[in-house]
Amino acid sequence: MRALKGLALACHLGPTVAVTALVTAVAWSAGRSPAGCLLVAATILTGHLSIGWSNDAIDAARDTIVNRKDKPVVRGLVSRRTLAVAAGLMLAVTIPVSLANGIAAGLIHLLFVACAWAYNLGLKSTVISWLPYAVGFGALPSFVTLGTTHTWAPWWATTATALLGVGAHLANVVPDLKDDLATGIRGWPHRLGPAARLLAPLPLAVATALLVIAPAGPVGLVGWVALVVAAALLITIVLWQEAPFLVTIAIAGVSVAALVLRGGVL
Repeated sequence: MRALKGLALACHLGPTVAVTALVTAVAWSAGRSPAGCLLVAATILTGHLSIGWSNDAIDAARDTIVNRKDKPVVRGLVSRRTLAVAAGLMLAVTIPVSLANGIAAGLIHLLFVACAWAYNLGLKSTVISWLPYAVGFGALPSFVTLGTTHTWAPWWATTATALLGVGAHLANVVPDLKDDLATGIRGWPHRLGPAARLLAPLPLAVATALLVIAPAGPVGLVGWVALVVAAALLITIVLWQEAPFLVTIAIAGVSVAALVLRGGVL
């Protein structure tokens, strides 16, 4: 039970559940059948489990140096070896599960997983640490459409989710900037320094605007509300530099809601 608890904590439960739910919701709104939505959920979940466990296995030494008590390896709940084996096994599982969505869709999801593993294995410490997020998240709409209608996602969906990925990268790194710098991590957000906190909401707000305005058809009341809320949150962060980081997360929430609502026109 102790090891299971460690595995659950090491999978980065919040992002894993959030991305799995988001992509599944987009697949549903794009017209995927209930069975297809379950397959989408299984695909995203297995991929994310491999990503989360590999991340904590690779970072175990650095997490121990800075005494990250939120990490299960540091707390002694699970060993680095167990995480590495679990990550490898889940990576092996996600390959056939991905391809069950269709060859093209499966390869697109495996591109997402490959980007995340490349980030974990070293790109996080480079100036292009944002690139795996942009490419990986930008691929997700086409994973949905290729598995549903066998077509590539429209440009606005790809661009918007790539921006969501960049915003997610900044939002994910900002809380850990000091610990990362103490262990030699020098990714793009670390080079930006304090400006990373202010920059994080910008790609998220632009993504919201794209998802609302770019698709064919009227913006509608819900779209205008999303734009106003995103703009208000962005202005709040610019003017109130001590604004809680949850305000940035709120912009991400607006972007996600806009993406789900636009699933029908993918």
